[in-house]
Amino acid sequence: MTRSGRKLIAGVVLVLLLAAAMASWMRVGGGDPRALPGFLPGALRGWLGDSPLPEGFAMGNGRIEATEVDVATKLAGRLSEVRVQEGDRVEQGQVVAVLDTEALQAHKRQARAELRQAEQERQHALAVVEQRESELDFARRDLDRLQRLSRTDQFVSEEQVDQARTGVRSAEVALRASLVQVVAAEAAIEAAQASIERVEVDIADSALEAPRGGRVLYRLAEPGEVLGVGGKVLTLLDLGDVYMVIFLPTPAAGRVPLGAPARIVLDAAPEYVVPAEVSFVAPRAQFTPKQVETQSVRESLSFRVKVRIAPELLARYESLVKTGLPGVAYVQLRPDLPWPEHLEPRLPPPRSSLWPSTPPAPSSD
Repeated sequence: MTRSGRKLIAGVVLVLLLAAAMASWMRVGGGDPRALPGFLPGALRGWLGDSPLPEGFAMGNGRIEATEVDVATKLAGRLSEVRVQEGDRVEQGQVVAVLDTEALQAHKRQARAELRQAEQERQHALAVVEQRESELDFARRDLDRLQRLSRTDQFVSEEQVDQARTGVRSAEVALRASLVQVVAAEAAIEAAQASIERVEVDIADSALEAPRGGRVLYRLAEPGEVLGVGGKVLTLLDLGDVYMVIFLPTPAAGRVPLGAPARIVLDAAPEYVVPAEVSFVAPRAQFTPKQVETQSVRESLSFRVKVRIAPELLARYESLVKTGLPGVAYVQLRPDLPWPEHLEPRLPPPRSSLWPSTPPAPSSD
């Protein structure tokens, strides 16, 4: 075949690829001209195969994930109310579900009644103490009077003095017994107060609060269900901790430092490049999962690497965060090498749709 023939065939293939890319752009990108520069290279890479990365970079595929937090019951009980639906945004400390508290309210009323009874017993014991103190004072004065009379040779028998001394000891014992009753009443008051506080804590724990701000992923229980201790009601996604887990072969994983810059490109929006960084590298290697695809021949062992998106960036694009989306993460192994042009960060406008907006239809005027 002549050189001109080969050029003709190459030109036809290129035109066909461009036509296919334009068709995908019209179908996925909505025909927005602003999305074409970012979408076209990704589409062509999808048909022609990923172009080899420069030396000093590594890549792996994975899915967007976020930390999942369960909202569970501390106490067993009947679920009275669930205040959120799947997909709702909740704030930390927001009450998202409530358990029935009728039994707890009854325990609280009982504890308050016991507190009132203990306070009355304490008042009675204090009155008895005052009586015993008065009796002891009278017995001591009587003993002193008899002892003075016996020293002045007045007619006072030894028996009378002994009886007075016995009366003093009896009054002292009675006073100590009354003081013990006061202490017991005060202990009963403390126990009743502790019971009230415990019931109040249980009532407060019956209002289930979101431990973190995030989005409701699953609603696992409905009002009327009886749950045990630790029964799960909701699962939340912490949208401040979003990441992608990839697997890198041993040669690349050994050169990845924590905090290394990274880029994430999602299959759903290849025109955008999300900046991230490496937040975790597994200390032990494992066999490469079957779903992992690499540019080079698959190694027998690989390391799990977590590429995390900065929380401040997530705060700006929270409405666009969707877990489970597949994509590719690129990791910089050498900080002295610049990123390829097609991996420079490109982000959509905040609070916009994931897809490029469709340009308005031309006016009929």
